[in-house]
Amino acid sequence: MTLKIYGIAASRASRPLWVAHELGLAHEHIALPYQGGATRTPAFLALNPNGHIPVVDDNGVLVWESMACALYLAGRFQSEGAEPLAAVNHAEQAEILRWSFWAVTECEKDALTFLMHTVAMPEERRKPQLAQEAERRLLPALRVLDQHLQTRRFLAGERFTVADICVASVLAWVQRSGELNAHCPRVSAWLARCLGRPAQQEVRALARRDSGRNL
Repeated sequence: MTLKIYGIAASRASRPLWVAHELGLAHEHIALPYQGGATRTPAFLALNPNGHIPVVDDNGVLVWESMACALYLAGRFQSEGAEPLAAVNHAEQAEILRWSFWAVTECEKDALTFLMHTVAMPEERRKPQLAQEAERRLLPALRVLDQHLQTRRFLAGERFTVADICVASVLAWVQRSGELNAHCPRVSAWLARCLGRPAQQEVRALARRDSGRNL
């Protein structure tokens, strides 16, 4: 059987797809949208009873929740000639876990609000005030990350890991933020390094191919 990743790239499925492209994993990308009932069919609900993408199917081992998918793939696979995305010691594992969960608990909700009310929703439905409020709420968390990056190039140290994928996939939604760029220059520079990686560009190309579907 083939490793399968379900979900359009213009969604949280971008996270496991980014890991797969970083590691050069042979996989089948099933570009399933999350709208129109595609995730509510009996066949898909057998994969994820929550009815959400992404889902990773690793020869019958099913993983859902996008961060879990990314962490699973990074820990499960290592490509010859590529640096591991998973931890190689306990200190790295601590950084990977804490920053990945931090992105979900401290950043994701407000980052998504900012994205939706600046670029993602039709202009007539956007509420700039909601975007501004979300931006202000994010700033203390981003300052924590900015301080962390004072002594390192990436989140777990000097090498790129799955922690950078998990966090950058969330903070990409606020890359246009004036507050981020003005007050957290190290975060801004780190984010540019992450999003400029060839594997991320490949995933973005997939997302553009999915452009006929909604985010």
